[in-house]
Amino acid sequence: MTTREAIIDKADQLIREKGYNAFSFKDISNDIGIKTASIHYHFPAKSDLGVATIKEHIERYETLKEKVANESPLTKLEAFLAIHTQIKQENKVCIVGSLATDLNTLDETIKSELQIFAALVINWLTEVLTEGKELKIFDFESSPRTKALMIITNMVAIVQLSRLTNENDFVIVKETILKELKSKK
Repeated sequence: MTTREAIIDKADQLIREKGYNAFSFKDISNDIGIKTASIHYHFPAKSDLGVATIKEHIERYETLKEKVANESPLTKLEAFLAIHTQIKQENKVCIVGSLATDLNTLDETIKSELQIFAALVINWLTEVLTEGKELKIFDFESSPRTKALMIITNMVAIVQLSRLTNENDFVIVKETILKELKSKK
């Protein structure tokens, strides 16, 4: 892992554990054992690091989309849900959920990149649901975009809420999403 990658990785961890406004370059330098000047070399401003961190998530999503592009809509949906399962297992929150809480204090470049990422997730899941409905794999009443929004918000919320409630609540919500989508042919 390069120094730049290590900085982004640590920033991602801190954003999702503490929030964007709760860490500094000094925190990163202490954790990975480099000088803050090294961080500034790669990221002149904290907003540059924030944008790079979101771009890393975009790249991961694009990679996942490519990996499952030729799979069934159900497999694609399960890949989406697996992202949140991993987030839950790591005891983190999703980057969108974490940064959205700081939205009013974020630099416009971060807001813009976050909007790009959110649109990517919404559009991809909408496409998956549309395909699944057309193939009669999924059955739901609302528009595919509305259903995508409902699934996304449920997953983002249950990752956080299940930290306070029964751990099994996450599994229940995930399984209910799948059960309610499957076609009742």
